[in-house]
Amino acid sequence: MRSSMMKTLIPLIPIPKSISWFRPLQPKLRFHTVTKNQIYNSKNNQNYTSAILLEKNLSPKIPSNNEFFRVTIFNEQGKISSMSQNIKKNQLVINYDMFPRDIRKLEKTPKTSSEITPTISVRKDCILIDLLNIRCLIKSNELLIFDDLNENSYSRSEFLNDLELKLTKKSDSIDSVDLPYEVKALESVLISIIKNLNSEMKVITTVTNGIINELEQDITRENLRFLLIQNKKISTFSRKVTLIRDCIDELLESDEDLADMYLTAKSHGHPRSIEDHQEVEFLLESYHAHLDEIVQTVNNCISNVRTTEEIINIILDSNRNQLMLLGLRFSIGLLSLGAGVFIASAYGMNLENFIEEEEYGMPLVVIISSLGIIGLFWYSIKNLKKLQKITMMGDHYRKH
Repeated sequence: MRSSMMKTLIPLIPIPKSISWFRPLQPKLRFHTVTKNQIYNSKNNQNYTSAILLEKNLSPKIPSNNEFFRVTIFNEQGKISSMSQNIKKNQLVINYDMFPRDIRKLEKTPKTSSEITPTISVRKDCILIDLLNIRCLIKSNELLIFDDLNENSYSRSEFLNDLELKLTKKSDSIDSVDLPYEVKALESVLISIIKNLNSEMKVITTVTNGIINELEQDITRENLRFLLIQNKKISTFSRKVTLIRDCIDELLESDEDLADMYLTAKSHGHPRSIEDHQEVEFLLESYHAHLDEIVQTVNNCISNVRTTEEIINIILDSNRNQLMLLGLRFSIGLLSLGAGVFIASAYGMNLENFIEEEEYGMPLVVIISSLGIIGLFWYSIKNLKKLQKITMMGDHYRKH
């Protein structure tokens, strides 16, 4: 009641013009009206915001400048000058005259390590290598090894020490002529890769041959499961070695890339001609032959596994057929016995058969039942043996 009275009294109270602070309480229609310009501007703002979001989603994600590579640097003398140094990715592209797409080849995570194919890319002033777990950048006077955080520290240190030993050693493989620094580095990396592949190949072939020998003695479920797992490992290893071999094969087919691999000559202002690349070509052909030998060995192992699987399938099929034949023999025996039982049961019915009072009635029924059982069993087994005699030449040659 009180509120209703107040509502009726409020419009009757005069408001003086001097009270300016009370004026905003008056209703103003301009706050509730929307003009055409405002509607047009709001639509433009929405379109502009949508365009910004769309551009942000479609634009390629460029690595930020604070992302680093951890590298180990070898100097011109082959010594380690810096261990596990952090280098910005954009700085790596600028200082070593690389392409931005080369960064992806050098990046390796647990999710993408198996997806990146092995590559040997020749650039203007450097050579990029990504083979197995080795990622490196070779220059005419420097070697950068990109560290893998997932790799064992002992194997990593052993690899770096072995690499340092090979870089500092004088090379006498090509007519006792010292090879350029970049060729030494390339050869050292390839030696390490071949060494790792040989070790892995020996382990895989030894385990596989052991499983095959066990299967020759006893075909068990566990041995078959181990053979299946090992077959997958061999196939994966074969694909890995084949990709590396194909990578070197593609490099050997490009004379221009082979000539550009002489970085020292280019840094001195005397680049090699397209035909002048014998040292690098002989080097790559030598390791290509090693890889081809590994591939052949692995393929022979895969062939042995497949042959073993085929033999096992044949043995299992033969055992299955023997079990089926045994079941058929039991069925034939039961059928023959059922025929004899039928004769005996017919004789034992309470019906007049005119021989039950004779002395020879019982022996006659027993003899007839036995002969029926034996005859039916012999006839069925004879036909079953005919089915067992399977020849590749057909029934015509089997009869003769």
